[in-house]
Amino acid sequence: MKIRSRSFIAAWLLTAHAGICTAGQLTPGGRSFDLASLQQAAVDTDPRLQQLQLLTMQTELRLRNVAAGRLPSVTVDGQAQYQSDVPQPPLTQPGGRPLFSPPKATYDSGLRLDQRIFDATINAQGALERAQLAEQQARVRTTLFSLRQQVNEAFFTAATLQARQGALSASITDLSARLDETNERVSAGTALPAEAASIEATLLQRRQDEEELRAMRRTALARLAILTGQTISENDALAMPDLSAAVSRARQASGELRARPEYDLFTRTRERLAKQQDAAAAQERPRVSTFARLGYGRPGLNFVSDQFESYGLGGVRVQWNAWTWGSSSREREALAIQQQIVAADQAAFAKGLGESIEGDAATVDRLQATLALDDRIVALREQIERSTQARFQEGVVTASEFLDRSSELLQARFARATHQVELAQAGARLLTTLGLEVR
Repeated sequence: MKIRSRSFIAAWLLTAHAGICTAGQLTPGGRSFDLASLQQAAVDTDPRLQQLQLLTMQTELRLRNVAAGRLPSVTVDGQAQYQSDVPQPPLTQPGGRPLFSPPKATYDSGLRLDQRIFDATINAQGALERAQLAEQQARVRTTLFSLRQQVNEAFFTAATLQARQGALSASITDLSARLDETNERVSAGTALPAEAASIEATLLQRRQDEEELRAMRRTALARLAILTGQTISENDALAMPDLSAAVSRARQASGELRARPEYDLFTRTRERLAKQQDAAAAQERPRVSTFARLGYGRPGLNFVSDQFESYGLGGVRVQWNAWTWGSSSREREALAIQQQIVAADQAAFAKGLGESIEGDAATVDRLQATLALDDRIVALREQIERSTQARFQEGVVTASEFLDRSSELLQARFARATHQVELAQAGARLLTTLGLEVR
């Protein structure tokens, strides 16, 4: 089977899964990037990472406001008013004069201090603020974790192209040598010019395919560079990680692992709902506070006086919402239902995770078996290609037959390289699905 068409190569690459290749197949002098460091770079350079610190700062400010509720509150007020009528005493002095005559124009100003002695809502509100912070930070970490899968896809796409580029380069090198030999044979009169032309045309087509691979790989590397904030050039290589041991351990413990950040988010959400229930219950408890007021006005506390005077008063206040028509209990019940919703979401998430893990594990098993066959197929294709090459040099077979065998060998190498990177991709996807880091 031949693979001469550039469109065939492009279509295959666009639909291929991504993978990782060993560094050193590209231009010497380039750097090598591994998947673990690129995943971490994507998280470290994401602007949303700053939200963790910003949320902490925001909560600290709110907690200071909550704590300020324990401190005395100071209020300064003033009032001036005129009323059209004032109380008149029933008794009068001799001559018809009233015993006292309250002023119609009154003035009052004062300083009021309130100090809470017992208020259950303060502690409840502080605990709720801290629970909300934990939930918000868990949500940010969950969002950032999704970057790992994005990096996986971009990384393996570029690595697949890198692997195919290496296999194609080896084929180009071999065809170049065969072309030189055939040209010598044409000059010696032992081969037809058409045979050299056939090899040269195939060589040029493969060089075109190689250039197309390079262009597609540059595009994949550019996407990877944007995700990770790194500068990745065409000469840099992507190193293949050895994930077999990590994947084996992860598969054995997959039923017990809860490393995904979503699990922490579910836990923090339930804790926040519990604190909201506590805060709702605290609204029903009595609140006790003391108060004092220093004032100056006309009149003062002696309402029958028409003179300006200072005064003071103080006392203890008890506030209790003794009857709320069941609103607080209904709110707590609604929050309990929300906890059940969160539990259902977690169960659905765990179920979907289990399905993904089973699919990835099956893919790993399939690719491991496939690679064992790939090695045998490549070995056989290499043997056939060497035999056909020797017969072609002897003039027993035509250049067309030799090129057919060369194309079959190239396809076998392409398949093996692709399956190798697909196996690495399936292993990395399995670890990422379980919430484990790729090392």
